[in-house]
Amino acid sequence: MTRTQKMIYISLLSAQAVILGIVERSIPFPFAFAPGAKLGVANLIIIVAIYTLPFKDSMKVVWMRLLMTTLLGGTISTFMYSTAGALLSYAGMLLVKFIGGKRVSIIGVSATGGILHNLGQLLVASTIAQTWTVLLYLPVLSFMGILSGIAIGIAANFLMEHVTTIQRFKKAHEEKKSDRRKQKMAETLA
Repeated sequence: MTRTQKMIYISLLSAQAVILGIVERSIPFPFAFAPGAKLGVANLIIIVAIYTLPFKDSMKVVWMRLLMTTLLGGTISTFMYSTAGALLSYAGMLLVKFIGGKRVSIIGVSATGGILHNLGQLLVASTIAQTWTVLLYLPVLSFMGILSGIAIGIAANFLMEHVTTIQRFKKAHEEKKSDRRKQKMAETLA
């Protein structure tokens, strides 16, 4: 994979995440019993980025999605909520993927992201409201986060198995990680 191909791939993932985020924002809340809950469809692209790109490049996708979505119709308030949710979700998904290794599927990683995204947003809301009672809404949003995380994880798993470009980038990413491990092991033994 050349540097240009990687930049184009990052740009395409970012654009897809922005489009999905804007489309989702234009849809009315689908869950009447959980006001404010959304499916988090843009996280589909973030999960693909986590599994196909190194940390630095997948973080670029997260930041570009946040900035562009805010610039294309968001406010400072939505940026604060989105940033807290996205960064906590991203960090949690990376941690679960790293620690869980082969034992945790992409669906488990996605469900973790769904829960942590809601937690991040509620932490911002409780800071703004200057009360921790806002966090009492966490069980409802966590349930919705788990359900949407499972759905997004299933969709991401489908994409990873059926889209050849994603498969190619995933294979290149795994080979690069394997080469780094072999190099570290050789340096350790030398």
